[in-house]
Amino acid sequence: MERIAIFPGSFDPITLGHKSIVLRALPIFDKIYVAVGVNSEKSTMFPLESRLKWASNVFAAYPNVIVKSYEGLTADFCKKVRATFIIRGLRGGGDFEYENMIGHANKRLHPELETIFLLTESELVGISSSVVKDIFKNGGDVSKFIPEEVNLSRIP
Repeated sequence: MERIAIFPGSFDPITLGHKSIVLRALPIFDKIYVAVGVNSEKSTMFPLESRLKWASNVFAAYPNVIVKSYEGLTADFCKKVRATFIIRGLRGGGDFEYENMIGHANKRLHPELETIFLLTESELVGISSSVVKDIFKNGGDVSKFIPEEVNLSRIP
């Protein structure tokens, strides 16, 4: 049976932390979907088209990483693509509390789902999309926080 996982998020924008989690998970799974969520109740800074393009560029060299957008419940997207694992990165205790709660809800919705937590590499702990957006909005250099394939100054 093929081991399929999804790594869900808004990726607004994708960061070095996101890239690290996916690359570290690759040896564990046959296929990983980087699932770019569309949530009408959450405002994003960058358009979906840009977020999809950036993620696709970041993982272009990895044929077993597929970038797709989705709407609705993450557990339903898992079912649609036959994924039985959800990958989540943890930076600290607050992340665990939130992700643990969501993981249990997903398991109740679809009992075949398992949530896999990977610890963020220590040098990437302070990186989040929110931090990157704040630095970017205030004219700072975000190049130390995002993959080189992501160019925030050229938004498609």
